[in-house]
Amino acid sequence: MGRMVAIEGVDGAGKRTLTDALCRALVGRGATVGGFAFPRYDTDVHAELVRDALYGRLGDLIDSVHGMALMYALDRRDAAAELRAALRSNDIVLVDRYVASNAAYGAARLRQDAGGEFVAWVRALEIERFRIPVPDHHLLLTVPDAVADERVAHRERTETGRERDAFEADAGLQTRTSEVYGQLAVASWLSPWTVVDGSAPVGSEELAARLLG
Repeated sequence: MGRMVAIEGVDGAGKRTLTDALCRALVGRGATVGGFAFPRYDTDVHAELVRDALYGRLGDLIDSVHGMALMYALDRRDAAAELRAALRSNDIVLVDRYVASNAAYGAARLRQDAGGEFVAWVRALEIERFRIPVPDHHLLLTVPDAVADERVAHRERTETGRERDAFEADAGLQTRTSEVYGQLAVASWLSPWTVVDGSAPVGSEELAARLLG
């Protein structure tokens, strides 16, 4: 059975870049690697509805913190069998955003911390009720707010048709989410966490060695 590594951080933290670099480093060390990214906008109907809500196309659904969180959770529930299959056939499964993202963003929207009701509710829903696979390790990318914002802006400029969604456009939300992520890391929520400075070149080879060791 392989190990699941969840890569977390706010929008613009560099999760996709780290995921790609870490995958290359792991393969270079002879490991077999599987990969997932959530939400699965082009695969799952729940994720598709999330995207519509984030761009204001589903009325007041965006205003319901628990409603949005349920959609994110259902996307992962739908992927649970695929995740388990990937864990059986790979040494490492890298996941770009996972349960902690749901917990951090929802708690931040409600102005709660990691010890609040919402984080406990997400754990009860996704881990205890839906029984999705639990990560073996978390990697948290941290970046200054200005760096994350510039990276999101760069995507807007360079990706055709790319616009900020409601969460990306809320600078206060991003700051509060980063704070909740930090609290989850300190608490080793669900599994051990490694905090990585995402504003500097990330040592993917060192991380790969640590994950395989």
